[in-house]
Amino acid sequence: MARKIPVAVLGATGAVGQQLVALLEGHPWFELSEVAASERSAGRLYGEVVDWRLEGSPPEAAGRLRVQPPEQAPRSRLLLSALDAAVAAEAERRLARAGYAVVSNSSSHRMDADVPLVVPEVNALHLRALAASRTPAGGFIVTNPNCSTTGLVVALKPLWDRFGIAEVQVTTLQAISGAGLDGVSGGAITDNVIPFISGEEEKLECEPLKILGTWEGRFVPAELVLSATCHRVPVLHGHLESVSVRLKSSAGLDDVRQALAGFRAEPDVAGLPSSPAIPIRVHAAPDRPQPRLDRGEGAGMTVTVGRVRPCPVLGWKFNVLSHNLIRGAAGAALLNAELLVARGELGSD
Repeated sequence: MARKIPVAVLGATGAVGQQLVALLEGHPWFELSEVAASERSAGRLYGEVVDWRLEGSPPEAAGRLRVQPPEQAPRSRLLLSALDAAVAAEAERRLARAGYAVVSNSSSHRMDADVPLVVPEVNALHLRALAASRTPAGGFIVTNPNCSTTGLVVALKPLWDRFGIAEVQVTTLQAISGAGLDGVSGGAITDNVIPFISGEEEKLECEPLKILGTWEGRFVPAELVLSATCHRVPVLHGHLESVSVRLKSSAGLDDVRQALAGFRAEPDVAGLPSSPAIPIRVHAAPDRPQPRLDRGEGAGMTVTVGRVRPCPVLGWKFNVLSHNLIRGAAGAALLNAELLVARGELGSD
């Protein structure tokens, strides 16, 4: 690109906001021009107020940006939102009505009837909904799914396309970073597994149906029965999921493995800067994937699958691992923003 596109990160001091700031450093298409956070941080330099939890230090250029208050109108038209759901519900709609392109990680609008819920390798065609959902000022909202949903639907997509899927049973082991900067105390999670994450199972049971469904002037959900059980475990990053599926057509072990390993994104998606060369890596080792060993695959954007084997109840079972802050959150939003640019949805901006 002759000129990088300016972007603003909303909720820039939180866990996902920090990851977005880090991923934007040196991005070939985008330039981080603005950061916004709560009133208590507004007016101060980002590098002074952010409680940086990633490795190293905040990028120097980002650290010199002055934090904007949440009500201030951004100069950048493209907004990457890591706002808390309670704030995002009203703020993102307001910004879309004002003409902004809002790419959101928040759960607030994922299931809205006029908002695309997009994983580019899976349902990029759902961006067609923007033709009907743009506000009079030209703004819109595009969301990425829950951090557990993303890894799951990427792994289901090649099986869905080749064999069809009737039923899915998924049990998640979710990293503590998925709860935010201070979402789980050390005393609660050390030497422990917490078998409840508020709202998580509901999201995981409904979001894949929208993503694997179709856009026919409205979103038509996939005909799929999905049951989820979610746990918080003492792992820093990386959501591991145990998945069982009942396929609609017969398949052998090699067929299932080849469908997963051979899955590739459409060419325009595969060419995006944040798109991994291999969307799904299939491990043959009996003890993989593991969060510490595999969450960084493809710069954190590759979904890793292992232990593909017969299931005596549903037919087939396997494990899925994805980096929750990158593939499941900040990287997912950034990939959606790149897709919007590649498909001309930002116009001439």
